[in-house]
Amino acid sequence: MAARLVVLDPDGLVLLFRYDDPPPNGVHWVTPGGGLEPGEDVRAAAARELREETGWADVTVGAELGTGVRVFEHTAGLVRQHETHFAARVREPRRPLGPHVAAAHALDGISDWRWWTAAELVVTRERVFPAVLLALIVRSCRAGT
Repeated sequence: MAARLVVLDPDGLVLLFRYDDPPPNGVHWVTPGGGLEPGEDVRAAAARELREETGWADVTVGAELGTGVRVFEHTAGLVRQHETHFAARVREPRRPLGPHVAAAHALDGISDWRWWTAAELVVTRERVFPAVLLALIVRSCRAGT
């Protein structure tokens, strides 16, 4: 199980992290988040992952946007990960990450991050997960979170 966040800024841009994995996963972009720790519920995992990956302790985990399954290769073999997505909002346009996340990114394999517009997501040739990200952005906007 994993918790992921669709983090939007005031202009509607979404935060994504880039992973430069070897094949078959390859280079891809994904929303912040990760696996649950023992005894942790999915909402608590979302809040923890957001803090760890962004350095932001002041962002509230909002509405649950839906669940899905992502299948990918990992060192242990093929992984079928059940993911729950939550909405989150930041008040500052293109908010920078906190100053102390570089070490966590290196450990997690995050090679870059950026804010994306919906238009960029529509035309990009890069791999972006989840595949339903645009629909989740719309749900987040409708939820008002």
